[in-house]
Amino acid sequence: MSTGVLAILSLLPILAVGIFLVGLRWPASKAMPISYIIAVGLALFVWKVPGANVAAASVNGLVVAGTLLFIIFGAILLLNTLQESGGIKTIRQGFTDISADRRVQVIIIAWLFGSFIEGSAGFGTPAAVAVPLLVGLGFPAMAAVVAGMVIQSTPVSFGAVGTPILVGVQSGLSADSGITTDFLAFVTDIGTKVAFLHMVTGTLVPLFVVALMTRFFGKNKSFSEGIKVWKFALFAAFSMTVPYLIVANVLGPEFPSMIGGLVGLAIVITAARKGFLMPPKEEAWDFEEKSKWDSEWSGRLEIKDIAHKSGSMSMVRAWAPYILVGLFLVLTRLKSLPLLEWLQSWTVTFPNLFGTDISSSFQPLYLPGTIFIAVSLITYFLHGMNGRAYKRAWAQSGKTMIAASTALVFTVPMVQVFLNTGGGAAGFEKMPIELANGVAAIAGDYWPFFSTFIGGIGAFIAGSNTVSNMMFSLFQYNVGSQMGVDASWIVALQAVGGAAGNMICVHNVVAASAVVGLVGKEGAVIRKTLLPFAYYALFAGSLGYSIVWYSQKGIFNLGSFIVALIAMAAIYVIATNNKRTSLLITKNIGGPKVKQG
Repeated sequence: MSTGVLAILSLLPILAVGIFLVGLRWPASKAMPISYIIAVGLALFVWKVPGANVAAASVNGLVVAGTLLFIIFGAILLLNTLQESGGIKTIRQGFTDISADRRVQVIIIAWLFGSFIEGSAGFGTPAAVAVPLLVGLGFPAMAAVVAGMVIQSTPVSFGAVGTPILVGVQSGLSADSGITTDFLAFVTDIGTKVAFLHMVTGTLVPLFVVALMTRFFGKNKSFSEGIKVWKFALFAAFSMTVPYLIVANVLGPEFPSMIGGLVGLAIVITAARKGFLMPPKEEAWDFEEKSKWDSEWSGRLEIKDIAHKSGSMSMVRAWAPYILVGLFLVLTRLKSLPLLEWLQSWTVTFPNLFGTDISSSFQPLYLPGTIFIAVSLITYFLHGMNGRAYKRAWAQSGKTMIAASTALVFTVPMVQVFLNTGGGAAGFEKMPIELANGVAAIAGDYWPFFSTFIGGIGAFIAGSNTVSNMMFSLFQYNVGSQMGVDASWIVALQAVGGAAGNMICVHNVVAASAVVGLVGKEGAVIRKTLLPFAYYALFAGSLGYSIVWYSQKGIFNLGSFIVALIAMAAIYVIATNNKRTSLLITKNIGGPKVKQG
């Protein structure tokens, strides 16, 4: 069977997701079973994978889905605990004191706080923390999920203390022992290239977040209302990405997102309190009142305005649970501390499922869900809650988690079947590699443009930048070598594309939506995140093309042309918006002329 035909067949499960989930707007609970059946059918009858392997991959997917549901439950429980204790009311007031402008709030929480949490824990944890916090502040559930997904790009490559680079890229390349003798130094060098690509491409991410929010969830459905805060958005972007790039070059892949997010938070919150680059108070942007929201924006998670039993709570006490979450995530992920080894020592393993070489395992104490539940219990005592309120928090959290289970029990098994199609009697490579082979066969010298999209598709399927890098890093390296360019840049583009793929990854969207009770609207979320994903993959790919072909094609090549075109388009949109705003202000200041008599 030809490479092209195999590539098309490999694409079918993904096309099913695109058609039913995104195109026809089916809920994931209905669309994903179809995608699973297609993946199983291809595995059994085309790739001729033994039925035991397909069953084992499916069971492994169910185990992974269970761990995701555990994380979802913990995140919801923490939010509900804070709601019942009155902590959310105090946090909301604190952000209002900094700025009542929702555009400012979403940048601080999603972009900066989310980047810090991503650097600490990774694996979708920012959505489990930042998304419900935004809902608690009064954001529509869908707006919160979209914001949480879009920022799942720049910080992701260095999430979970550098796991996508140190584990994903290194494991992917280690299959070829002839690449280099000093593997760690080589991977670290790739990490610095990844940081540079992210730093440049990620500059517009905060602006994307606010523009999408005002366009899809604002009264006037206007991109321009988000673009008005471009100065603050770019300031927040550089406040994270500049220290991020410095750390990647000085300390390596473990800490760029964590330190970049933390430094960015300190800089931006301090500047915001002093009014630096902030929109005027009288122009603060907000959503319409809740009664006017579109019905599909709201989830089942109802945020109630509950005050603390004493009538008030200090800001430090209200924020303490989130501070503890961040602290515990850092302490339990650092290899230099004994906690990591202790938490990972208890591993529940299901070896050689159905007699295959597929095994499944999880580490209950190491999962972020355990930290969320532990912090929830601490909050019960810290905030002086009563038993009845805490019981309500547990009951509501259980109901919300169960609603998400149907989608995940088909989504993750489909992913595992798709990834485990190698070694079948037909002799084909696993589906993701056959898909990449098909694209590489037609791309030629233009491969850098496609390399980011392949990384993105890998993350879209697997739900993980780390897994995408493990699948495709060696493939990308070999394509780069065959092209005669610096292959480490091609691997870096893979890692950047894999990070951007988290924006549209089905099971990440399902998980983030489930945290705020937004079940059945996953396709609507992905439709809104497709544009920023396309920008990220295209811009980074164009930048990579310009870099790898610079010595042979000069600075004026197709890649640099597209980079310049996108940059000029962004400048034009900002300048046009500024001009329109200035004319409006001038008109308002002038007011109606009164004839003197």
